[in-house]
Amino acid sequence: MREIQVDLALRFSIPETGLNINGVLLGLRKAIPQIFFALLKCFFTAVEEEEIEKFKKESPDRYVRNGHRARERQLRTSFGAFGYRLALLRDKLTGKTVAPLLACGFLPRYVRYSKESSEAPVGLAVHLSYRRSTAEVERICKEAAVPSARTVHRRLQGFAEVYCQWPDLKKVPYRFLMVDGTKVRLQGPRGASRPHGEMRWVLASLGEKEPFEPVGFWVGSSWAKIREDIEERLNYDGLEVLFSDGEPGIEQAFLAEGMRHQRCVLHGKRDFIYRLYDDGLKKAEQGQFREKFESLPVFRLHKESLEELSAEDIPAVREMAERTEEGLRDIVDMLDPEKYPRARAYVQNLSRSIGTFFTWWLEKGTWIALNTNAIESDFSQVKNRIWSVGKRWSDKGLLNWLHVAAAKIFFPDLWKEFWDQYIAANPLINLSYLAVSWNWY
Repeated sequence: MREIQVDLALRFSIPETGLNINGVLLGLRKAIPQIFFALLKCFFTAVEEEEIEKFKKESPDRYVRNGHRARERQLRTSFGAFGYRLALLRDKLTGKTVAPLLACGFLPRYVRYSKESSEAPVGLAVHLSYRRSTAEVERICKEAAVPSARTVHRRLQGFAEVYCQWPDLKKVPYRFLMVDGTKVRLQGPRGASRPHGEMRWVLASLGEKEPFEPVGFWVGSSWAKIREDIEERLNYDGLEVLFSDGEPGIEQAFLAEGMRHQRCVLHGKRDFIYRLYDDGLKKAEQGQFREKFESLPVFRLHKESLEELSAEDIPAVREMAERTEEGLRDIVDMLDPEKYPRARAYVQNLSRSIGTFFTWWLEKGTWIALNTNAIESDFSQVKNRIWSVGKRWSDKGLLNWLHVAAAKIFFPDLWKEFWDQYIAANPLINLSYLAVSWNWY
């Protein structure tokens, strides 16, 4: 193992007055990309100079410096694009030029997707240029010790199929179930486009103040089919509360005898406005309905304020629950069934389950979730990535990708094991010494 010493000198301008921790943190965050690129350029230059000396030592008088490439080599990094002009040597024997960083395998020989194939080399920082055939791509990847897209795809697929299958969870005493779904773009045979499909998730929790954790996700499955899958792996008789945003079909599929349903308060408030639009009411005409709806106690509560309540507050909680029920009945009466059938039916359905957390607290003295933020948070970690990584997905491809994403987010140890295997062919540099000193100027 060789060592290289890099001397890095940093000088920061410190404000005379008003400096606080935020100024330090934001200033460092702004400076880190500059530091990163300076170190990256340092490593490029150091390795390049060493390789040039090797060429000259192995074949004296054969190679001479021949400047740098006119165009920068572009690499994508987590801090943005990095450009570097590769040094060149001229081989006096053959008359050809050699780029030492390419010749030693430090950089992969860049390629671009060919028209016949979607195969391409991948790595932590790979920018694609010249067109090559699939066979040529495989050969270049092998020479540069960079796993090809085919290899990585095969490893990820195996990882998803072997390590990421949902286990039998019947012995886990789950009490709460949370269900949600979102639309995704899917593709058919030979890349043909299909209508938007559904990606659906189910999370479960051991009880009050316990986190929700994923117990399954599906692509293109009906809620009834998902209920069958969940019932095979979970002790469904032990579930007490179903949490959802009220999407049609969820309550009918998942609500078993003895279970209660808690509709998401945030979705309940937002979706009422959509139902008014469905009935032809423009924003300017919604005033009296929206004002009455938003004034209900159920829409003015949040978890932090509820946790501060004690047994002495039981009368106040009961009053809030009663005012919510009465207010919803008043709104139903305000909505003419002939003019506003959708909004009226929506409020009637909502009134059956929007206040479940009130009755739960009155019976047990503890609060359950008011919304589906837990599943929304998990969705947000993968949903945007799905839409940006692939224009359209096959059902199986998306499901495998979800397995891998879930492993990375929720089971980091399992993901680390796989990632260590992936980068085993490319040893890491390791920081062996760090010293920090300072002086005022």
